[in-house]
Amino acid sequence: MTSIRQQIAKALGPDLPTRTQVAVTGEGALPSCFDVTGLALASMEAAAAELGDLLGAQRVALNRRRALMWFDMTLRPEGWELPGAWDSIAGNYRAADGWIRLHTNAPRHRAAALSVLGCTPEREAVARGVRHWDKDALETAVVTAGGAAGAMRGLADWARHPQGRAVAGEPLVAWAHKGDAPGELRLDGLRVLDLTRVLAGPVATRFLAGFGANVLRIDPPDWNEPGVEPEVTLGKRCAGLDLKLPADRARFETLLRSADVLVHGYRPEALDRLGFGAERRRSLAPAVIEVTLDAFGWTGPWAGRRGFDSVVQMSCGLADEGMRQAQADRPVALPVQALDHATGYLMAAAVLRALRIRNDCGQALSARLSLARTAHLLVSAGLHSPAAPMPPENYADLAPETEATGWGPASRIAFPVEVDGNGPRWRYPAGPLRRYAAE
Repeated sequence: MTSIRQQIAKALGPDLPTRTQVAVTGEGALPSCFDVTGLALASMEAAAAELGDLLGAQRVALNRRRALMWFDMTLRPEGWELPGAWDSIAGNYRAADGWIRLHTNAPRHRAAALSVLGCTPEREAVARGVRHWDKDALETAVVTAGGAAGAMRGLADWARHPQGRAVAGEPLVAWAHKGDAPGELRLDGLRVLDLTRVLAGPVATRFLAGFGANVLRIDPPDWNEPGVEPEVTLGKRCAGLDLKLPADRARFETLLRSADVLVHGYRPEALDRLGFGAERRRSLAPAVIEVTLDAFGWTGPWAGRRGFDSVVQMSCGLADEGMRQAQADRPVALPVQALDHATGYLMAAAVLRALRIRNDCGQALSARLSLARTAHLLVSAGLHSPAAPMPPENYADLAPETEATGWGPASRIAFPVEVDGNGPRWRYPAGPLRRYAAE
């Protein structure tokens, strides 16, 4: 069986091998019947190794315990409280023939689910409404209404599903050659235009921001993600544009022309509907490195389906197998949102690999990844005996400095990657979306 680390190395490409050997120190594991620990370490190690190669580092180190902690929430408020991570009705519900997950953090996704169920926004009312539906029928109805839902399937069911078969046939990182790109780019000051939302894309651009990139995140006026903003805005400038307005469209075009890297998580054809399809983006920025992701893969009948980590876990069989292995009576998710985080670090590794190829070979590349393909990578490693939980967090896990976030002072878990003895340098503390100008 090919290890997760070997599969990642192959996906990043043999044409420019990674030279940096990352020194992994410390102990720790995440309890799961899947090799979540191996996925977490291998994905972050890949990003760290690419970083070392790009910078010509003598030594790159990865702290195992802190790496696993960075697959969860890392901020510790001082005198204030973090907002809840989930909407009040988000979660798993028992349908007439099994389980389904409703993802309702976004107001429009919440409204879609409630419109299909025809009930009030209370958890008990939603549960009563779901019990009258077959899970697949409800999944289809919610998605058709513009929401996000995932019926629970087994691993074998997903392997037979048309979308499961499509995802299994996709590469972990799908590379494409965009054209020539003369001139060398440095990571320090690299202009990264970030059009991503919860959670994988922001993890990728956060890593890049910590080690020198100038990241500008753009959100539409009606989007908020309060449960994760303290995590994913660290190191970035966050601005807002409405791409339906002429002035904002012109501003976006100016930003794209000046960008070195574009990272986005729009579903296939979504940018086309806004008038910024692949051909238009290429005409505006022919040499930009473009790294993109979606939830359910780029081929197959669900290529355009919206989704999130917790939904993909239900669809791809992870939650069902977790339930079986734990002999539980309800879905058992992974201990962290590992699909999001791992895909994020793989995206960061792809950006850094593309930078090396541009600098060494004068070529502009694009790369596509998906949460479902990362799930396939995790499943391919087989089942594991769950490890014991890590010892509780202690003061030594925290970075020494206090972070002046946009909500108040806080401590944060020390970042696990060091390059020649230096950790990341965050230019901006975490703060709310759209607090800076789009420039």
